[in-house]
Amino acid sequence: MKFGGTSVAEASRFKDVFNIVKHRSTVSGKVPLIVLSAMSGITNELIDCAKCAQASDHSLAAARLTDIKDRHYEVVEDLIPLSGRDQLLSALEIDFNRLSILLQGITYLGELSKRSLDAISSCGEILSTKIFSAYAISQKAPAVYVDARTIMLTNEDYGKAIPNLEELSARSQSEIAALMKEGKWIITQGFIGATANGVTTTLGRGGSDYSASLIGAAINADEIQIWTDVDGMMTADPRLVPEAIPVANVTFQEAAELAYFGAKVLHPLTIKPAIEKNIPVRILNTLNPDSAGTLLVEKTDNTEKICAIACKKGQTAIFINSARMLMASGFLAQVFNIFARYETSIDLITTSEVSVSLTIDNLDKLPQIEEELKQLGEVTVLNDLAIIALVGRNFREESGTAHRIFKALADLNIIMISFGASNINVSLVLTNQDADRAIKLLHSEFFSMAAVRS
Repeated sequence: MKFGGTSVAEASRFKDVFNIVKHRSTVSGKVPLIVLSAMSGITNELIDCAKCAQASDHSLAAARLTDIKDRHYEVVEDLIPLSGRDQLLSALEIDFNRLSILLQGITYLGELSKRSLDAISSCGEILSTKIFSAYAISQKAPAVYVDARTIMLTNEDYGKAIPNLEELSARSQSEIAALMKEGKWIITQGFIGATANGVTTTLGRGGSDYSASLIGAAINADEIQIWTDVDGMMTADPRLVPEAIPVANVTFQEAAELAYFGAKVLHPLTIKPAIEKNIPVRILNTLNPDSAGTLLVEKTDNTEKICAIACKKGQTAIFINSARMLMASGFLAQVFNIFARYETSIDLITTSEVSVSLTIDNLDKLPQIEEELKQLGEVTVLNDLAIIALVGRNFREESGTAHRIFKALADLNIIMISFGASNINVSLVLTNQDADRAIKLLHSEFFSMAAVRS
């Protein structure tokens, strides 16, 4: 059971999480493993502290750290009885002192390395899990705190560390599964790990979902639950489309496409460990625990042509036009090799006899890439674009989908379209400015008549 930052935003939410875990454990007769994120907004605040220190503004960094400390201590005062409070506060004080020392060091050096940033940004999860563990124990729950850094061994790629799955499996089985067989609740962190030498790492933003899925797969969990603040995966972003409705079930492949193309409910990497072990993933709402949520499974009987619409803004399109492509072999290999050497992923690609169009969202090496591409042909770059992905089923076998898409977007300019690369995904590229309107029009076209999802 993974709970995100909004699920532990304040003391009352900690209580809600505890009650959900207790109820689900009692009803199902299953032993829970609880993975927590940092309290809502804390990771960003810690990163801001580090950046203030990097700018040699130690007073501002210290003031922000004090605000973070006060927020956590207020939660402790609301949650923990006096009899157990001193021990927890002493443990938290050690963590805050360590943070203070790190910030001082960054201030003196004027340098913020990825390793230092991981050491600082990881602290939110450490703090939230220590507080929740103390609260669970105060409520007589059989809770055991486990530092994820003792099981989630990673490489030294700070900021986006890659877990050692063999070590994770072995350590999870020996250190976690054994405790769970005794009926112990395991409380641990998402997002963080450590190198073989014990240096703290992070798995990248959104890595708590990934952590939960990895640990769930390592212990052969019956189900992986991602608890967030919406009723599962929706037909579109409900903040943009208020009439969006939950999708009852989607396949792993559909969920992965939606997550990659901007459905923020789920981290894109979450699905992979679950797929490999065929473990169902359920997305649920901490604020509405009675909601059925969305179930992610290998196969589904849902026959709806379109199951959801996702959007990924901040894209850049690159258009390469060259007569050298005509009847030539190896041209695309040269293009792909340039992006590979600069470690830049391509999201979408379309081709014709003399042109290639593609999109990227990592612009760090764009000037170098553009310069090399000019050796192959004429290059045009467009910024501030968005990919809209319609994810569904059997696009190749059924007619009419493209007609409905173009009819709905007749008044908007579609810059690129990818239709046929996947049997479950139609992707369009429009300007950021047109994206929101396009999503509303497409949702109206495909879901206006839908009252209930099967």
